[in-house]
Amino acid sequence: MEQYKKEDAYLRAEKRLKELKGFYWHAFWYVVVNVFIFGMVIVNGGEFMYFGTFSTAFFWGIGLGFHAIGVFGKNRLFSKSWEERKIQEYMDKDKKTWE
Repeated sequence: MEQYKKEDAYLRAEKRLKELKGFYWHAFWYVVVNVFIFGMVIVNGGEFMYFGTFSTAFFWGIGLGFHAIGVFGKNRLFSKSWEERKIQEYMDKDKKTWE
C-alpha cells in the first residue's frame, strides 16, 4: 500500500510538472511572438496605435490568462484547506443544533 501511495504521488507531481512546463512554454512564445510583431511594426514604420498591432497580444493574452487559471488557479478557490474549514464549520453548526 505504501508503494502505491508513493507511485501515485510521483504521478501527480509529474502531471503537475508537465502542466507548469506547458504554461511556461506558452508564456515564452507569447512574449517572443509579440515582441517580434511590435518590432516589425516599429521597423516598418507602421501605425503603432492601430488595433491590428495589439490584437494578437490581446486575444492571445486572454488565452494565456485562461491557461494560467487552469494551471495555477484551479485549486486556489476550493482548496483542501477550504474544504476542511467548511466541513469543520458545518460540524460545529450541527453540534450546536444538537446541544
